[in-house]
Amino acid sequence: MIEPATSSCGKRGLIIAIDGPAGVGKSTVARLLALRLGYLYLDTGALYRAIAWKVRDAGLSPEEPLAITALLPKTTLHMACGPEQSHVLLDGRDITGELRTPAVTALASMVSAIPAVREWLLPVQRQIGAEGCVVAEGRDIGTRVFPEADVKFFLEADAEVRATRRHRELVAAGHSVHFDQTKRDMTGRDDRDRSRTVAPLIPAPDAERIDTSSMPAEAVVEHMLAVITARL
Repeated sequence: MIEPATSSCGKRGLIIAIDGPAGVGKSTVARLLALRLGYLYLDTGALYRAIAWKVRDAGLSPEEPLAITALLPKTTLHMACGPEQSHVLLDGRDITGELRTPAVTALASMVSAIPAVREWLLPVQRQIGAEGCVVAEGRDIGTRVFPEADVKFFLEADAEVRATRRHRELVAAGHSVHFDQTKRDMTGRDDRDRSRTVAPLIPAPDAERIDTSSMPAEAVVEHMLAVITARL
């Protein structure tokens, strides 16, 4: 199901898990950390977005879990992980640039709550991290995907700060969205992610929790590197 990639660490390395809600800076921090360590960067959210993209393309609704489940055996999903970005090929087509639109983002949150989708993607994620040397970010990395990860982080931030970051990101990408709508969408996604029955968004008991509200990404990475070094 996946397209394997190699890292530059040259040996069996660590699995580092980064979890948290939208807007806390997971993607930025995970990419920077992977670069510093010479590790692969695994964006698990891109996998769920890819399934959401296919659901939308098929004209299905998230209220049709059986129809969505039926799509999965007919799906070929390849993920090429690099130190800065994960490229996603769905049924032979590179859809990486189409995965972060507001519509796909909203649908991904609903599709990811379908247990069959999470079960189908679980081995895909684990296979990528099987050899270590990976920084994986998502919402259930430290609790379900890699519960035995060597180091776990859970990022948090003030809701207003997170909404501002997300809105800025969307505008920079050329999307015309209002801040209030962005905040409502984010809050709704948080509620769905935290309340779903399978792999809810919660910190792992052994995760280092970091509030990124007033921390630049570089400072967060430096803190993470200090934690990683202390635990080795």
